[in-house]
Amino acid sequence: MIRAMKEPPVAIRDMAHDDLAMVSDIERRSYEFPWSHGVFRDCLLAGYRSSVLIRDERVAGYGILSIAAGEAHILNLCVDPEFRSLGYGERLLDAMLGQARAASVGEVLLEVRPSNKTALALYRKRGFFQVAKRPAYYQSHQGREDAAVLAKKLVSGA
Repeated sequence: MIRAMKEPPVAIRDMAHDDLAMVSDIERRSYEFPWSHGVFRDCLLAGYRSSVLIRDERVAGYGILSIAAGEAHILNLCVDPEFRSLGYGERLLDAMLGQARAASVGEVLLEVRPSNKTALALYRKRGFFQVAKRPAYYQSHQGREDAAVLAKKLVSGA
């Protein structure tokens, strides 16, 4: 008899200073131009809604959300390369959208590289649409890459 492997449980909780080393490590392994440890530390110190997804007692993903003036801005959302394609990005995004709704935010914004097809597909699946383009926003090996600015209107229960 073949038994299906059961995925280990995961939890999403607030990021703590003790998580920063693992978060920074995931960031370095995920991006050619990663955020520094200090940027993550500053996000915590600034009071941004910073979350980690925990699997097997280790950080498997994270998200940083800024909320101000009636809108939210997703600053970073990343899943450890080892744990991609398991729905963890969706779970983190849904948690961040829940935080925005709880804060009575009307709109959530983010920037994403147009070359990041996986992220674009996730955001579109969750109802984000492109509202603008930021020229030369991201560093790249060919100079700079534009950013697609995406938005999602939030309504109660949506």
